[in-house]
Amino acid sequence: MTAARTGGRKAPRLGQRRLTLDYVSFLLVFLVLPVALFLVFVISPFVQAVYYSMTNWTGFSPNMSFVGVDNFVKLFQDPTFLHAMANNALLAIVVPLITIVIALIFASMITVGGPSHGQVRGLTGSSFYRVVSFFPYVIPAIVIAILWSMIYQPSNGLLNGVLRALGMTDMVDWLGDQRTAMGATIFVIVWSMVGFYMVLFIAAIKGIPAETLEAARIDGAGRFRTVVSILLPQIRDNVQTAYIYLGIMALDAFVYMAGLNASGGPNNSTLVMSQYLFRTAFEKGQFGLATAMGVVLAAVTLIFAGLVIGAFRLIGGKDEGGRA
Repeated sequence: MTAARTGGRKAPRLGQRRLTLDYVSFLLVFLVLPVALFLVFVISPFVQAVYYSMTNWTGFSPNMSFVGVDNFVKLFQDPTFLHAMANNALLAIVVPLITIVIALIFASMITVGGPSHGQVRGLTGSSFYRVVSFFPYVIPAIVIAILWSMIYQPSNGLLNGVLRALGMTDMVDWLGDQRTAMGATIFVIVWSMVGFYMVLFIAAIKGIPAETLEAARIDGAGRFRTVVSILLPQIRDNVQTAYIYLGIMALDAFVYMAGLNASGGPNNSTLVMSQYLFRTAFEKGQFGLATAMGVVLAAVTLIFAGLVIGAFRLIGGKDEGGRA
């Protein structure tokens, strides 16, 4: 009876939508097109890289032979590549840890490090500190690397000049000595990144309700206790994201390493996988082997991100609703 009254059309079932022009256009623009672009520009190059990594392609000829996993076997039998991977692992652990700790200290000083009475606020002149700290981040990485390579010069560098002025006569070859090369490089990377992540953490802290900080102060919590018990749990997701981004940057670090020590440092003390990849591809003409290095680097990056997410989930537990 109802179908007859409506001209024989059945009412749409619950959960079904009619394929109108607007609905189809929405699916094409906001679903099909982004997925297609992702497949073409992200997944497809990665699949091609996996294929090239299993060939002996020289990079300058269309001819290549399939060699299977021989390139990967060769990599993990190469002591230089293993040393470069160890350097990357060191950077991925140390650089994010130091950068985040310093950025959190500065962000806490600027937001809650002010007077212990009255409204919760940061140190006097905090805006000035914020601008000065952020300034290194706006300088291109290669400029920073070249600048610090000049500062580190053993004979006429600024750093040794300051040390001589303070009465220290021994000149240190900061980038040419195996004992100091990696430490000097890490300092440059941290120096260039602290300002950005400080601003990131400041924005996250500003999102915490002021009543929460006021209640902590009323309860007698000091600045350190406020940071550890109030700020850190509230911005845990931001810290996790910062650690992943910094770790990915440290796993690459090509620009900083090439600008500071293009040769890889004394006894390859600062050589990283991306440097060795570039050298293998463009100096030795072994693009198949170099592509295998890129695949290994991509896999290491994914594993690193998974470990960081798992570690933060283990340490912090889950929020309400099951969100990690």
